[in-house]
Amino acid sequence: MTIPRRVPPPPASSLESRLAAVEDQLAIRDLTARYNFAIDNRDMAAAAELFTDQASFGSQDGAMRATGREAVIRQFESRYSVMGPSNHFAHDHVIWFDSATQAQGRLSVHAEVWRNEQPMVTAMRYSDRYEKVDGLWRFSERLLSFFYYLNVADYAAAMGHLDRNRASGTPVAADYPERLPTYVELRPGKSKP
Repeated sequence: MTIPRRVPPPPASSLESRLAAVEDQLAIRDLTARYNFAIDNRDMAAAAELFTDQASFGSQDGAMRATGREAVIRQFESRYSVMGPSNHFAHDHVIWFDSATQAQGRLSVHAEVWRNEQPMVTAMRYSDRYEKVDGLWRFSERLLSFFYYLNVADYAAAMGHLDRNRASGTPVAADYPERLPTYVELRPGKSKP
């Protein structure tokens, strides 16, 4: 998902329409915060309210893929079989609107988790699609990608390697930044023209 450049509203935009856009951005940021709290609290009733009926939730590495609100919630519940306490916290969040009821976003997140009986830390990004349904913003799609998912003890040594996603027993390559065209172009060690 390419993040568009932010452009100012056209001069013909009314104060009311600009205020509505700000309110919608705040509502979407509230949606992502409520998601983090619901997931950390294992409150699946609250989490279910955050998704559209036909929402999808997956990961770039293919380890997660569910379509439909109930399937998304079942996927969360099955993942809790290997997870203890977690603490998710959001950082940068870019939102852009396709229409008055459709938007997209990119959100960076860190989490501290207890997984498979070990302390782990993770840095991830969500590529989101949001839909306004009955006046409320909800997730219609979430795609999760990982910069790292590491045992706390492995953090320092693993950061210099591509196989930083170690959530399961077998290390796999991180989803970003090494796979991004912009990173490849300016990667360390590449000679400049």
